[in-house]
Amino acid sequence: MITNEGPLAGAMFTAMLKPRPTASQDHLEKEHNMTATFNTDKTQAAPVAERTTPLDYVLGVTRIALGFTFLWAFLDKTFGLGHETASADSWVNGGSPTSGFLGHATKGPFADFYQGMAGHAWADWLFMLGLLGIGTALILGVAMRLAAAAGALLLVMMFTAVLPPENNPVIDDHIIYALVLGVLALAHAGRTIGFGKFWERQPIVERSPFLK
Repeated sequence: MITNEGPLAGAMFTAMLKPRPTASQDHLEKEHNMTATFNTDKTQAAPVAERTTPLDYVLGVTRIALGFTFLWAFLDKTFGLGHETASADSWVNGGSPTSGFLGHATKGPFADFYQGMAGHAWADWLFMLGLLGIGTALILGVAMRLAAAAGALLLVMMFTAVLPPENNPVIDDHIIYALVLGVLALAHAGRTIGFGKFWERQPIVERSPFLK
């Protein structure tokens, strides 16, 4: 009787003769597959380098310029550099940084409120520390959110101290500067021409995003 067992038996005999992988070979093969998978995932997850655009440089320069505006006010009022503050009226010579503007230049519905602050030591220290902190943070490009919030608050207070504005019935440069500070913080302007990237990598900043 003729059957088809011949070819089938030959295939089974060939499979039996084929060498089977040992346990060590299985382990090496699995390790190779895991390494290949890890390398593939690592390649796919590689971060894309950020491109610095011309707009980033414009925002960086604007940040530094605005920071110098705050820092210069601090230096002039502290040492009486002769631009807006005479040496005899400087803070280091016993003058009050708030007595001039708040005591004599305020007008409008909040004038009495601000005049009541003028000349007090706590008001002088808060005002001067604010100028120094905001200016330094903006120039360095660190703590942009805090600097923008504090700077905007200071500018809005100065705006309300002289109502209505002289050159416009609704708005003046204080409000414009406050808006610019908001844009700089939202655009992460401290990362260009500044230490923003380094600052944001610090553990305390990563744990507290409001410090960015």
